[in-house]
Amino acid sequence: MTDALLDPAVLFFVLGIGAGLLRSNLEVPQPVVRWLTLYLLMAVGLKGGFTLARSGIDADAAAALGASLVMALLVPLIAFAAFRLVTSVLQAGALAASYGSVSVVTFVAATQHLQQNAVSFSGTMSVALVIMEMPAVLLGIALARRGDAGAQATPWGHLLKDSARDGAPLLLMGSLLIGWVTGERGATVMEPFSGDLFKGMLALFLLQMGLDVARRFGDLRGLSPWLLVLALAIPLAAAATAMGLGTLLGLGAGDLALLATLSASASYIVAPAVLRHALPDASPALYLGLPMALTFPFNLLIGIGLYASVARALA
Repeated sequence: MTDALLDPAVLFFVLGIGAGLLRSNLEVPQPVVRWLTLYLLMAVGLKGGFTLARSGIDADAAAALGASLVMALLVPLIAFAAFRLVTSVLQAGALAASYGSVSVVTFVAATQHLQQNAVSFSGTMSVALVIMEMPAVLLGIALARRGDAGAQATPWGHLLKDSARDGAPLLLMGSLLIGWVTGERGATVMEPFSGDLFKGMLALFLLQMGLDVARRFGDLRGLSPWLLVLALAIPLAAAATAMGLGTLLGLGAGDLALLATLSASASYIVAPAVLRHALPDASPALYLGLPMALTFPFNLLIGIGLYASVARALA
């Protein structure tokens, strides 16, 4: 875990939080942030595709993808049951959608941590990232609508259509396919883009993320302490469940750590964008504030190192 905290990209995240708390005027311009988001999605997809081209799809890859689909359905159910103890059906459903879905940035940080510690992982986990993104959001919305008649505004067909059009998973999956098709030749050609530049771009993106997190701390004021506890307990429970499932399926240390990281991460980009239209009465302070201000920093500073250490011990 110490290695994770001393990673330059993570330290830039801490710098961003500090600057935000000091109310500094430091900020990465939004057009640059948008460009960095596109860059990270492309680079992660390409790297996953190149790795997948080397390893191929075998029984281990099928097991990893099966486990990711199970976790995509199981985590929102766990989150809904836990949050329902302290909040309404509507809010619990929205939180289940956010906590069941995944964070691309947390995944990227986890892959960097594994590479830094010479732990190998397969390109299959980039496919798992795509698989796990939307099912939880749709399941969380269904759970919320079950108990709240006012949440019926957006038809399912419209939601599915918007999900299919969302640029983030489309770019990620498209880049992965390009990396898979081009293989070693593509890896050599794209190395300066997807390799040499990657760490610096991630550090710059995490600097802005730190600033954003500091601004979200205000959303936590006045919330039940139990909500704050669950924002940390649910990711740990999800990671432990993923570790158990992945160990039973014989996943390697790298894939096991990434499955746990994905299961423990929470979406603060894709899920909130969908929830804003699907559940307009749900509180963004909960489904956006908790993942961004608590869960994301916890995973980045502590969780990733913890999951990787446990995975190495189990595999």
